[in-house]
Amino acid sequence: MIYFILYLFLEVMISSSISSAIGGFSTFLEIIATAMIGISLIANFRYTFFESLSALNNRTISIEEFQKLNAFSLLGALLLILPGFFSDILGLLLQFSFFATIFARKILHVGRNNRYKNFNEKGIHDDVIDVEIIEHNSNK
Repeated sequence: MIYFILYLFLEVMISSSISSAIGGFSTFLEIIATAMIGISLIANFRYTFFESLSALNNRTISIEEFQKLNAFSLLGALLLILPGFFSDILGLLLQFSFFATIFARKILHVGRNNRYKNFNEKGIHDDVIDVEIIEHNSNK
């Protein structure tokens, strides 16, 4: 709840400052332009999804990061659709995987303890000990 109130406060302060500096008509054009960009990003989401899928396949990101990056791309597109300068800034930053990864790792603590950390190059789990079970037949 506190984050939502902080977001609203920053949205009002930043939007009113920028709107007063650039004027009403420019603000209106900015709202329309970023909404169109957000809609086109949602329409072309499959490209971002396949880029993240390729990174997951190369094991540069974990499954959790894959989910978060795709969620952040959609969240960024939705923030671009919403009117307001602060939401537009956040929406643009979340479209870049660099900033989304930083957000996922620093804010949400995702990524460093992923499930691929104990696999070697061949895909074999390193901390599994291979054992052989020998049964003794005591009915001799």
